[in-house]
Amino acid sequence: MGLLTFGLNVTLDGCIDHTQGIVDDELHDYWTQLMEQSGAMLFGRNTYELMEGAWPAVARDEKAPRAMREWAQKLEAKAKYVVSGSRSDFPWRNTIKVEGDLREAISALKAKTERGVLVGAPKLAVSLEELGLIDEYRLVVHPIISGRGPTLFHGLSSARHLELLSTQRFKSGVQALHFRRKAG
Repeated sequence: MGLLTFGLNVTLDGCIDHTQGIVDDELHDYWTQLMEQSGAMLFGRNTYELMEGAWPAVARDEKAPRAMREWAQKLEAKAKYVVSGSRSDFPWRNTIKVEGDLREAISALKAKTERGVLVGAPKLAVSLEELGLIDEYRLVVHPIISGRGPTLFHGLSSARHLELLSTQRFKSGVQALHFRRKAG
């Protein structure tokens, strides 16, 4: 059974707005490597539509920066699962709609995806965390205080305790943190 890993960029004050970060080749390379290690990606509809609206064009753009294009091409090739109650048509290559009960469907996805599933959808992550389905967390903390925007795990019913497994510092000052759910 593969692990379900939640991964996202976040500012020091918890803002998860994708425009509030330091985006460079090193960051793209980090996420590309993490995605390559996973067997599949999991998105909620909102995040999927943001990705679908941007990355397929970058994958085909020969003038796109190397790291962005590599991320886009590997994302395009990766199996992408989407949780949506309002959309059923997903024409982007390798996209599959998650059907049925969320706990059962994601448990089955984890069971059949030995290399694990990487989820990058903040609203969906709250639901998955409430169900106890997230095994690990890859948070990339940007040295920015945004002072606005949506925050990480907003609305979670109770605190969760995590164990820090590793850190990685980027030249930009960004820190990649790897946590797992604390036993007990």
